[in-house]
Amino acid sequence: MNFVLTEEAIGRITGVLDDDLLGSGASCALLVDSSGYLIANRGDPAGMDVVALAALSAANYGVTEEIAKLVGEDNFSLLFHKGKNESIHYTKIGEDFFLITMFTKEVSLGLMRLKTAKVKRELQPLLDGEG
Repeated sequence: MNFVLTEEAIGRITGVLDDDLLGSGASCALLVDSSGYLIANRGDPAGMDVVALAALSAANYGVTEEIAKLVGEDNFSLLFHKGKNESIHYTKIGEDFFLITMFTKEVSLGLMRLKTAKVKRELQPLLDGEG
């Protein structure tokens, strides 16, 4: 996959992540390609190695897609892990990208699902090269 994002597109992406996700209580938002390359990182992941998180998440998403095929689905459009203090929500954007949103127990999953759906709609044209 050959893909180039302009500085303007990166600015628009980070603005959407800041406004829609961090502004709604997410602690961190990462835009990652399917190979695990970190495209954008917003928020404070508490000293976490976000490059490793991006790579491991891509592998996790890849495994989940294979599980989906085993049960007769093309893929699962989202993935969610709930922890004691922190949760992670994954949303697939197009064929080659996904969004990782981390949030604490004080933020509802429903709100994050609504906000990530909005972010997906806003980022899809940029990632398809239309923006």
